[in-house]
Order: sequence, then structure tokens, then C-alpha cells
Amino acid sequence: MVVRTAAGGQYPCMEREPIVQVSLVVAAVAVSAIGPKSYGTWLLEVAPILVALPILVLTHRRFPLTRLARWLVVGHAVVLAVGGHYTYAEVPVGFRVRDLFELQRNPYDRFAHVVQGFVPAIVVRELLLRRTPLRQGRWLFALVTATCLGISAAYELLEWAGAVIGGDSAEDFLGTQGDVWDSQWDMLLALLGALSAQLALGRVHDRQLSRMPMAKLSVP
Repeated sequence: MVVRTAAGGQYPCMEREPIVQVSLVVAAVAVSAIGPKSYGTWLLEVAPILVALPILVLTHRRFPLTRLARWLVVGHAVVLAVGGHYTYAEVPVGFRVRDLFELQRNPYDRFAHVVQGFVPAIVVRELLLRRTPLRQGRWLFALVTATCLGISAAYELLEWAGAVIGGDSAEDFLGTQGDVWDSQWDMLLALLGALSAQLALGRVHDRQLSRMPMAKLSVP
């Protein structure tokens, strides 16, 4: 089955792919819940998945995201699930990278914050292009970047609140690894992630948007 697209072409229906994507996210969360270092920290770290996944599933029929956006969300969920299982400061692959490059800390946390800017940039970009009069250009680029930086700053405030009420799980959740500038680094890396996503994937994203069914580009 095919449907007419905004660019005048045809778009194959791929209903199986979203099911695969949801299954991968559910599997990642389920596996990460098996013997994590701390269930309190695990819950705090995977909470964004538990909130976002039902929303994406419930809105998929009326407002499906592009394949690019969906796969990026899946990747982000895996990053969060791994961090929730081990805590960001103790992810094994991070130790290997630390030793390989003779770093002073486990860099998985830094990587996760790049992803925190990279993935939302494409999702926010898609929402703005499909639900507002904005078009590709400087204003879109600036608003996407500012939104992602705001999301990162809000997450830092949530981390602070979690640290206040988290008790023994607070240090693992914060993952500062002794760096007093950790929050500032986190926001800077999210900013760089947002900039990189738009520069690297903007054209690919635009092509996928042009191939989407016209009826799905916006919702009344």
C-alpha cells in the first residue's frame, strides 16, 4: 500500500517498523531493570523513557514522526537505559574509553549529554516545521537550538531536585564524578549536540519530511 506525499511522490506504509522500534525500547528498559546498581537511580534515569514512550505510541496514528526522528529516539532511549543500569559514572564501555585516551573520568556521561541535545534537536525541529509557520532558515535553527538548551537546563534543575530528595541515590544520579563544573559542561555538550544534529542531519530530515503523507504532515 502507498499514499501520496507532500512532494508528489509515493510513500510506502511501514507499520511494522514502529512496532520494532517500540519493542527495542521496551526491551532496553526491561534489560536495564535486571539487577541495576540502584533501583532508585535506575528509575530516575529511565523516567524520560517511561513518560515519552506512551505519548509517542498514543500519538503515532495522528502524528507519526519521521523515520529519522524515531530511530534517534530509540538510540536515546538505549543510552538512558544503559546509564540507568550501571549509573553514568560506571558504564563499562566508558571505562575502556577513559583508559584508552587516558582521561580523568568516565566519559559516558559526557556522551549522554551530547545525545541529550542531538536527539531533541531533530524532534523539536520536526514539531516546529509541521505545527508552526516556521520554515527552514536561521530562525528555525536558532529556536531549535534555544529549545534544546532550555531542555538541558531544565534537566539540570531536575537533577538538582532529585539530589535533594534522592538520598543515597543522589550522587549516582548526578554523576558529577567530582567536577564542580559538571552542570555547565552538561549544558555546553547538549548545545553542541543540538548544533551538530541540525548541521549534519538537516537535509536528510527535510527529505524525509517531504516524503511523508500529506495528511500526516500536520494535525488540525
